[in-house]
Amino acid sequence: HKDLTGRDLVPLTGDIAAALWSAPIAVVAHGTEPDPIFFFGNETALRLFECDFAAFTRLPSRFSAEPLLRDERARLLVRVTRTGFIDDYAGIRISATGRRFSIRSASVWNLIDREGQPAGQAADAHAAQASAGLWSGNRAGDAKPGRHRLQGAVECRHVVLGATANRA
Repeated sequence: HKDLTGRDLVPLTGDIAAALWSAPIAVVAHGTEPDPIFFFGNETALRLFECDFAAFTRLPSRFSAEPLLRDERARLLVRVTRTGFIDDYAGIRISATGRRFSIRSASVWNLIDREGQPAGQAADAHAAQASAGLWSGNRAGDAKPGRHRLQGAVECRHVVLGATANRA
């Protein structure tokens, strides 16, 4: 992260894994599958997405955005792939219960494995931008027919357009 952005994601003292897990910033990462699956979300991210770790890490990352916003999200990820990282990301995301929340001034970067091969992409949002104060207060779909909710594992009670998702 520091090689791309010039800053540390979390303090590099003590237990770095624990610092990342409990950081006041939301941190998520997905793999390189054709339909990338989240493989990490820290405590802050799991609170925002209203989901547990097991369910979150089976979720295709595209389902973190509402259907109408997924093309915009896909264009952003292509830009990250080309440039290595961006630090001007903003958008609306959707939780497992259908609540919208805002992400602003976030960073998204490419993950590279030890051999220098692509390993996925990750994102962070600082606590000031990803706090409960940014919840819009309404559930996705309340303004139009059908409820749009984060799709994925059954444990998250995901519903998309009123149909229960049956993903294991």
